[in-house]
Amino acid sequence: MNVSVIGAGGWGTTLSLILNERHNNVILFEYFKDYAEQLLQRRENYKFLKGIKIPRDILITNDLKLAIESSEIIVLAVPSHFMRNVLLKINKFNCRRKLFISVTKGIEQRSLLTMSRVIKEIIKDVDIAVLSGPSLAAEVARKVPTTVVAASEDISIAKIVQSIFFTNYFRVYTNEDVLGVEIGGALKNVIAIAAGILDGLGIGDNTKAGLITRGLAEIRRLGVKMGAKDETFFGLSGLGDLVVTCSSKLSRNRMVGEELGKGKKIKEILKNMEMVAEGVKTTLSAYRLSKKYKVEMPITEEVYNVLYKNKSIYESMADLMSRSPKSENEFLS
Repeated sequence: MNVSVIGAGGWGTTLSLILNERHNNVILFEYFKDYAEQLLQRRENYKFLKGIKIPRDILITNDLKLAIESSEIIVLAVPSHFMRNVLLKINKFNCRRKLFISVTKGIEQRSLLTMSRVIKEIIKDVDIAVLSGPSLAAEVARKVPTTVVAASEDISIAKIVQSIFFTNYFRVYTNEDVLGVEIGGALKNVIAIAAGILDGLGIGDNTKAGLITRGLAEIRRLGVKMGAKDETFFGLSGLGDLVVTCSSKLSRNRMVGEELGKGKKIKEILKNMEMVAEGVKTTLSAYRLSKKYKVEMPITEEVYNVLYKNKSIYESMADLMSRSPKSENEFLS
């Protein structure tokens, strides 16, 4: 297959390595011309994936037209807040009958659309799939055994995605619940910020276990209300991704929360970050979705209050713990 990866961050670069290993013809598009030239010279993504060499048969380019028109499969690995503008540029080229695969875990703030729905809104006559799951780029690039899910409303498309990425260390399952896979992948970043706050405060494992469990409950509530399948949230893109993002030292979103827990302000944290922490913007989107669909999401609401309303972390924690008693079986009510 001829495959172009749009976005040379850590995840985009990692996926280009897998695709190359699977004997696809791979183009890796980098938005900034200077950095594209450095990637060509160094054959190493020293900003986002230090120490991993990029094979010479992967074509690195800053030419978007070349990347789009040379391939029948387009992998979109750009931050969610850039997705619409990138797609508008892509739509100027011939995109008919191509397969677009979103690997971005976020929800657009203005429209509250998932990435696959943004693609569907802008580009016509293309197949769409998403790839998601517990997959830290630094581990996958070093061939640590990883399991993910490829989702498409057309299961035959999901199987194509499965086939081009499947290796002996990167196992891909299929799913037809695109919405559920995307909601789980996006909202787990919000809960991960809360988990990081606990780490920054030095609070114990009991608290984090409760946070992850109740975080999954509110992600499920929203996802099912929006039309996703309940069982999807117990899969790789739901529970699996939630656990790794809340627990790993490699998680950018958890790290943002940890710095907040240590007393730093969000603007200071983001200013010093090279990579994007999707959870910060997704928190606002998730909060708005909870109001739109009238779904109770207390953890998400308190993360929103901390990030956007400057509420004290201790006050948020106290408010969560003092909520009225409930039955655990009220997960989806």
